[in-house]
Amino acid sequence: MSAILKQRVRYAPYLEKLRTPEQCVEFFKHGQYIGWSGFTGVGSPKAVPIALAEHVEKNNLQGKLAFNLFIGASAGAEESKWADLNMLLRRAPHQVGRPIANAINDGRTQFFDKHLSMFPQDLTYGYYTKNKENDLLDYTIIEATAIKEDGSIVPGPAVGGSPEFISVSDKVIIEVNTVTPSFEGLHDIDMPINPPFRPAYPYCRVDDKCGRDSIPVDPNRVVAIVESTHKDRVPPNTPSDEMSRGIAGHLIEFFEQEVKHGRMPANLHPLQSGIGNIANAVIEGLAESSFKNLNVWTEVLQDSFLDFFEKGTLDYATSTSIRLTEKGFERFFGNFDLYKNKLCLRSQVVSNSPEIIRRLGVIAMNTPVEVDIYAHANSTNVSGSRMLHGIGGSGDFLRNAKLSVMHTPSARPSKTDKTGVSCIVPFASHIDQTEHDLDIVVTEQGLADLRGMSPKERALELINKCAHPDYKDQLKEYFDRAVHYTTKKKALHEPHILADAFKMHLNLEHNGTMKLENWDVKF
Repeated sequence: MSAILKQRVRYAPYLEKLRTPEQCVEFFKHGQYIGWSGFTGVGSPKAVPIALAEHVEKNNLQGKLAFNLFIGASAGAEESKWADLNMLLRRAPHQVGRPIANAINDGRTQFFDKHLSMFPQDLTYGYYTKNKENDLLDYTIIEATAIKEDGSIVPGPAVGGSPEFISVSDKVIIEVNTVTPSFEGLHDIDMPINPPFRPAYPYCRVDDKCGRDSIPVDPNRVVAIVESTHKDRVPPNTPSDEMSRGIAGHLIEFFEQEVKHGRMPANLHPLQSGIGNIANAVIEGLAESSFKNLNVWTEVLQDSFLDFFEKGTLDYATSTSIRLTEKGFERFFGNFDLYKNKLCLRSQVVSNSPEIIRRLGVIAMNTPVEVDIYAHANSTNVSGSRMLHGIGGSGDFLRNAKLSVMHTPSARPSKTDKTGVSCIVPFASHIDQTEHDLDIVVTEQGLADLRGMSPKERALELINKCAHPDYKDQLKEYFDRAVHYTTKKKALHEPHILADAFKMHLNLEHNGTMKLENWDVKF
């Protein structure tokens, strides 16, 4: 038992339950339902999952010791290792990484996708354990950075679904990460209260708090305390490029016009931004812009937000996860006094709460796989079938935001064509966000303001403003043909020719590009 572990665990009875990760392996049986803490690759348990993976690999138990695994969103490399070893029977609600995506698309892992605001509460309703005898998760493994005198858990850089997981878990294992500095004082925790008498969350500003800074747990359900010395490992962020900076420029110009016309205050509304180089470019652009006193209500904060804070542009941010690289965490703790009074980490059911998003008037910005000409967006399934990551929180925010923005490259490269994949298509091959959810679509080509437009007006606006030049004429021809076809059928509200609607996708599958010789091509 290290000196720092004794210092971090302030509830003495827990120290009597100290085990090594290897000593915890005996708890686990094939087919169990397991919860992990963590969100977007940080704050998840590491020591026990690694010990389990090594046990499976050493004893050739691939597929023979596997679990139904639930995490608030994605985890880190440990989850990928489990996927490689066929240790995942079922997984929800969001994941990142090639090994687990391969396991899902190969059919080795059953995956179900869910809005991140809904998943933890549905777990407390018993929806995902309804076939179990005791209706509970068998074990939840929670990473903590400290344990308070009352036995409650101080999480690390992510809260995620931990409060809900603990509330419906038969047994709890706490990994105390002693290599990560304590995050005590940064959290604001709401414990689950199920309907029909659930009170409203009392948040009217991004910096409002309820006052609970740790997660309560019944000490009798805690079966082990494990010391972990594994750091969170977040890969370097994709740097912004000319394309993403172009998108950011269009958006910032649009925000300036919204302020000028009185539809936004001078400091905008609270911002939500997803993950990736476009999201980074938008945040970088806002940090350099004339906007001041901005606020953020989001689900994930990346390294780019540190610049946002340090330049004095950002007043306050709330999230459920701080997904920082190693250098980002060094900056964060090196300037902790600045951040601790300007940042709050909440559970994902609060950070992604539809009612709060609508109450605060959040500006939501997310990146899709593709958007069709009528503004349906696909965030999850490439070519309609191949699972990418999951819907994450994009649906929570886009459906409820004051301003819902989808930003995407106008085209992406295929294996044989540098603009072989158009991100503006006639009909999305899978629909996660409907035409009713989107206000703005922006690519490096331009910005389409779709508010108040009919479907036919949206189609022309999207094609003219957002489509890549290589595809504008092709998309316009599809639309004209669809209008001609549906005029005869008196079905002009949202013109489509179903026989042609997916020809660009089919051509990509057969010929490596979405560029058609003509619309009469047969497949």
